[in-house]
Amino acid sequence: MGVYCVSSFAGADDRLPLNMQQNTCILDLVTEMPNDDAVFKALGDRSRRTLLDLLHEENGQTLGQLCARLDMTRQSVTQHLGLLEDANLISTVRRGREKLHFINPVPLHEIYTRWVRKFETERLDASRDLRSWS
Repeated sequence: MGVYCVSSFAGADDRLPLNMQQNTCILDLVTEMPNDDAVFKALGDRSRRTLLDLLHEENGQTLGQLCARLDMTRQSVTQHLGLLEDANLISTVRRGREKLHFINPVPLHEIYTRWVRKFETERLDASRDLRSWS
């Protein structure tokens, strides 16, 4: 897609797609709908949730930094990161020889909006109605 911005990792004349920026406010393809199944599959594994927690604590970590904090082989972590990237829960940026991993909160927010918030609203409305009867 034609949405580009200059990233802090790029040189003055280098332009990276918006979905490769370090802040990872991904606007990837506006027409592309999130794949809820891929997101739920990615979140269904404790190791992948732990990776997301680690990236939430410190965004922009390398594979080596993530592996140092986990009791998993480098190959396993790479596979888990691949599934998270396929679900658009993380994005990566190359900086020289390093590949930095960044969390993308947009799919999580979409899941929250679609599957959680509407049920919270009904429950809160019911609670409000009960109070008004008192």
